Amino acid sequence: MIVMGGIIGAGIFTNPYVVAQQVHTPLLILGAWAVGGLIALAGAFIYAELSSQVSTSGGQYIYLRDAMHPLVAFGYGWSLLFVIQTGGMAAVALIFANHIYELVGARTTDLRAALLASIALAALTIINCIGVRAGSMTQNVLMILKLVAIAALVAVGLTVSGPTQALGVQATNSSQTTWQLLTAFGAALIPAQFAYGGWQTACFVAGEVREPRKNLPRGLLLGVLGVIVVYLSVNYVCVHALGAEGLSQTKTPASAVMRMALGEKGGRLLAAGIAISTIGFLSQSMLTAPRVYFAMAEDGLFFKQLAWLNRTRVPAFAIALQGGLAIVIALVASRFEQILNYVVSVDVVFFALTAACVFVFRRRNRDGDVFRVPGHPFTTLFFIAACCVITFSLVYKYPLNSAISFSIMFAGLPAYFIWARRGR
Repeated sequence: MIVMGGIIGAGIFTNPYVVAQQVHTPLLILGAWAVGGLIALAGAFIYAELSSQVSTSGGQYIYLRDAMHPLVAFGYGWSLLFVIQTGGMAAVALIFANHIYELVGARTTDLRAALLASIALAALTIINCIGVRAGSMTQNVLMILKLVAIAALVAVGLTVSGPTQALGVQATNSSQTTWQLLTAFGAALIPAQFAYGGWQTACFVAGEVREPRKNLPRGLLLGVLGVIVVYLSVNYVCVHALGAEGLSQTKTPASAVMRMALGEKGGRLLAAGIAISTIGFLSQSMLTAPRVYFAMAEDGLFFKQLAWLNRTRVPAFAIALQGGLAIVIALVASRFEQILNYVVSVDVVFFALTAACVFVFRRRNRDGDVFRVPGHPFTTLFFIAACCVITFSLVYKYPLNSAISFSIMFAGLPAYFIWARRGR
């Protein structure tokens, strides 16, 4: 349940339509989600091994710093602040905004969604800065609410009579070449990868598991497989009810399915559940990345203020800066798909680099009593190759978004040398 809770977020309620925009048959849509799940499983195993060797708080930043070079680690932290974490927050806030408009029955535009998302981000940033946090009971309730919404969606969605060709192989791809199909499938992995994000939480529980060599692989395997089943069920229902073409045209597919089955009240009820669980997930996620900024500041490689704690022992400056940048991204980009590409293009680069750390740590600690990735090196190489495929697909299909992301990432190079020089 811990593994599933760390993965299942807001993306599954929206990203099915983004996948359907890339691949246009039910088989390829479901295939993209299945492959995305295998990538997530491999990534979870990799991060579990890394976390079993490093006990310092900071996650990927620490792995990259110790295995490669402080410059690579700084590039990750820099990208986390300006692209990955802040962009992810903006994307989730847009999901919240779209479902709020769905709840009240109002038509929305990209600008209106961006404005509401910005208001939500500002409010949550202020709340987290003053130290008001949701307790574990609240988080458990939100998780249960999310699972209930998914169960209701799947159960009710199966009763809907969808388009007659919904489950067949449609002819929309008949004119596409093999190359076009491959690049389209690679692009479909982008939103799937975003929705599966959270398998990194394995690195937080590895040290707390009894007999990790035996129990951690089993827990990860069952947890991620459970999420794959849940995600495939949701997408099957969406394709069954809406058809592949209909799915690609609705930004709130889960609510659309419920509306078909139970009318307007059903659609709005599910939209309310999604909005509440999404805002809870967003609030909690705001507190994870400051650990990385804190580690960078401790190394003398970032603003010292990012390590400052207020009276309530909250890194208020880091949270405020992070929230402000997320608001800027939401307002400037405004479109969910654009932000998705902006975030994932850099995120998968550091996923691949972090996975490569496994080879470095194994060479250094050949006899260490730590968790080992099952099937290494094939599992690790599969994950790295998948990240490369997703990166290539992003650059090939969305060169402008990728160029913006990579420009911000490489802007961290001179920044690193400036801070490194000051620290001497």
